[in-house]
Amino acid sequence: MADLTGKTVAFLTSEHGIEEAELTTPWQAVQEAGGTPILVSAESGTVSAVNHDLDPGGSYPVDRTVDQVDVAELAALVIPGGTVNADTLRTQSASVALVKDVLAAGIPVAAICHGPWTLIEAGVVDGVTLTSYPSLATDLRNAGATWVDQELVRSEVGTTTVLTSRNPDDLPVFSAAVVEAAAGS
Repeated sequence: MADLTGKTVAFLTSEHGIEEAELTTPWQAVQEAGGTPILVSAESGTVSAVNHDLDPGGSYPVDRTVDQVDVAELAALVIPGGTVNADTLRTQSASVALVKDVLAAGIPVAAICHGPWTLIEAGVVDGVTLTSYPSLATDLRNAGATWVDQELVRSEVGTTTVLTSRNPDDLPVFSAAVVEAAAGS
């Protein structure tokens, strides 16, 4: 496994509806690789997770609000899924702007499940091959992306690596790819 000592990986979420495993599994992988994960949200306080979109999960403290993030300090940005989380994120202009800024800075972005909705809103998917939860396939195609049904897709937006996966079943491969991408940034 790659070494992330001294590297910070941001996890961008809304205030609620985050698919818990899609937050905690890559978070743990970053920690195990020696990195520092931070939870970023539009509001300070805590965020609440769910399991399978419906069952209550845990609450997690926000480390920084979106406006407190210094893009230059990040090694990667992760966008967990959860239908409500992803739907809310794409309506938050500051969260969408952060995604654009991270990509413009050449920092890898990883989105899983419904997370690619935020990539669509950021206007960065045209001509890019991505995967997601299957219900987003039409949305991605309508935004100009090529959608494929694979556990992990590595693509480039400009010169920046974008990683996408479909669902919690893909988390082992997704989490390892997040660590690898962050180590290379």
